[in-house]
Amino acid sequence: MSNLYKYLKKYKKHLILGPIFKLLEAIFELIVPIVMAKIIDVGIEQKDVPYILKMGGVLVLLSVVGLGAALFCQYVASRCSQGFGTELRNELFNHINTLSMSELDKFGTSSMITRFNSDINQTQLGVAMLIRLAIRAPFLVIGATVSAIILKPSMSWIFLVTAPVVALILFAIMSKTMPVYTKNQRKLDKITAIAREDLNGVRVVRAFTEQEREQKRFEQTTDDYSSSVIAIGKISALLNPLTFLVINFAIVALLYFGGNKINSGSLTQGELIAFINYMTQISLALVVVANMAVLFSKSYASAKRVSALLATPASISDEGNETVEPVENAPVISFKNVSFGYGEGGMAIHNLSIDILKGQTVGIIGGTGSGKSTIINLLPRFYDVTEGELLIDGVDIKKYPLKQLRGKLGLVPQQSMLFSGTIRSNMQWRKEDAGDEEIYQALKIAQAFDFVMQKKDKLDERVQQKGKNFSGGQRQRLSIARALVGNPEIIILDDSMSALDFATDLALRKAINSDLPKTTTKIIISQRATSLKNADKIIVLDKGEVAGIGNHEYLLQNCDVYKEICDSQQKTPQESAKEVENNEEE
Repeated sequence: MSNLYKYLKKYKKHLILGPIFKLLEAIFELIVPIVMAKIIDVGIEQKDVPYILKMGGVLVLLSVVGLGAALFCQYVASRCSQGFGTELRNELFNHINTLSMSELDKFGTSSMITRFNSDINQTQLGVAMLIRLAIRAPFLVIGATVSAIILKPSMSWIFLVTAPVVALILFAIMSKTMPVYTKNQRKLDKITAIAREDLNGVRVVRAFTEQEREQKRFEQTTDDYSSSVIAIGKISALLNPLTFLVINFAIVALLYFGGNKINSGSLTQGELIAFINYMTQISLALVVVANMAVLFSKSYASAKRVSALLATPASISDEGNETVEPVENAPVISFKNVSFGYGEGGMAIHNLSIDILKGQTVGIIGGTGSGKSTIINLLPRFYDVTEGELLIDGVDIKKYPLKQLRGKLGLVPQQSMLFSGTIRSNMQWRKEDAGDEEIYQALKIAQAFDFVMQKKDKLDERVQQKGKNFSGGQRQRLSIARALVGNPEIIILDDSMSALDFATDLALRKAINSDLPKTTTKIIISQRATSLKNADKIIVLDKGEVAGIGNHEYLLQNCDVYKEICDSQQKTPQESAKEVENNEEE
């Protein structure tokens, strides 16, 4: 929690001035019952109209000045809370971008979205209420009690009994509700996760006509959240009735004992009205305190969640790393006894030792779960190796500034991701000042030039969120072109041609080999053996280990795993089915 205070340092004046003006309003409010008592005991009893008008003017003045103080406090509280929320949201976004994939996997996208929006909104509301009410309400309770004691000490015992009873009610209800708010935010994370999953996979849901099943799943989750909120609401709903019950008993006691004292002449009518006014002020202030307790409980739970995310250190950092110079004649990429695991699921790759030379075209192939994409995730340091060393240009990648390291790479992930904007803005991600000719060259190599030129606005054609206004093959080609802009030293294609037809795939591979600089190193992951046939080196993976390294002809003769992959892709569906059937019989 302490790491959130620094975002309020900029608003120290607001944090001081706001409560001061709220205190002024409360002081003026405490003076009102005394003025009312004077009007009754002096003005009305003596039928002194000028005195009544004079004191009435004082009441109006107190109201106007109090209103001005309240409005100024409201303005200050809004500036402070909104500024705090804005800075916190910006800092949280920046912090999320520094986290490695391990931390992002740990929290989950849905949880981070909830913390980024709902939790920060609740936290900044807590800041606003802290300025506006946290001092005013307790001050009114204490001030009204002290004023009552000064006015007539013999009647003050009613106030001294009432305040602790109401405080006990507040404490009991807060202790019940506060732990539940954190659980509720986790349930809200789950709702966000399901909604996000179904919206992203809406085509799959409809293709399998599973709308009803998903609706039931969503309803069960929201019902669970709703039941929890209702349970808290039932407990919180006791605050106002119990508080007013105690206050009303206190007012009855004031009337009973005050009436007797008026009859005996030891208390005036105006003083009794002042006592009732003070009790009313206390009741209203305690109701505010009660509601404030609920609000602060929510804000505290949300602030803890935001603070926990901010306090999570990035497991991958380049702090202190300076620009490195490549080692002469060293392999571009060198895996030295590298092993890596994602956590408790065991190792994804084992004891990997591979050297890739400058300008080589290297293919990586293997079955599902063999570790192909894991290798690609290690190169940009999305994850750090568990064991061994990974070198680029002869230097351990942990010594590189991340910007320099990733600036060497042109990465095309499995899932083609375009960002809302234009084709040009997407093409300039690697190089902000890339000109049209440079972009056109990348589009030509990626076989995207023709369909882009057919668009009405060419490079200024709008791209919808995730590139939904383009086909899967078009998105893949645009993603490849984006990685090629700026001529990176290493091009990595992570199964990023799966949506292309064979003719486009062939044309793309030819263009990559012929049109890119000869010094560009190309790493291609593919499920198709034909896509890697002409690679200088093919790495065959099986269950996280290297099953074979060599060119196509060598592997056909010496690597059983590679031969099985090639044979399975050359057979007709009928032949493959027959083979499976024979294996099952055996």
